[in-house]
Formats: sequence, C-alpha cells, structure tokens
Amino acid sequence: MKVLDKLLDDPCSSFYGYDLSKSTGIKSGTLYPMLVRLEEAGWLESGWEVAEVEGRPRRRFYKLTTDGLQGAYQVLRSLPAPKVAPRALNGLRPAHGSAL
Repeated sequence: MKVLDKLLDDPCSSFYGYDLSKSTGIKSGTLYPMLVRLEEAGWLESGWEVAEVEGRPRRRFYKLTTDGLQGAYQVLRSLPAPKVAPRALNGLRPAHGSAL
C-alpha cells in the first residue's frame, strides 16, 4: 500500500525504483518484484531513462497508467480508516457555540 500511496502523491509523475524504495522504506528485493507485478497487471508503465550518467547504471522509471490510477484509488478507499488514538484528542474542545 505504501507504493500505491507514494505513486498517488503525484500520479502524473514518473518515479525511479530507488526513490520509491527510499521514500517507502521497502527494500529493493521486495519492491522490484512488486513493481513487476503491478506492470504485468497493467497498473504501471515503465521505461529506461534516455541519458546515461557516467558512473551509474541507467535508471528505470515507473508511472501509473489510467487503470492503475483507478485501481490504486479503489484499493486505498477499501482500507479501513486509521483510528485516532484517544490521547491525540486530549485538550481539544468544540468551537465556541458548537454542539457535540
């Protein structure tokens, strides 16, 4: 879900695998097979960067497809809403004149 959430942060942008790994905390051995499955399902499209930079390999970028965008929203909407811890509400009061 972290990967879908990250891709939905900016659905029109392309993301490199390494950047996705760093921003989600998912190790590459888990992330790349996940990206392959999402691409095979038609949720992602990928491609290699055009310019090669000396001293590092070419990077592969990933971008949500229209089906991926719709599917990711559907998956994330189906998840239960995060619960707010009671202590996070301590000290909060209703606005003046409003009822609970």
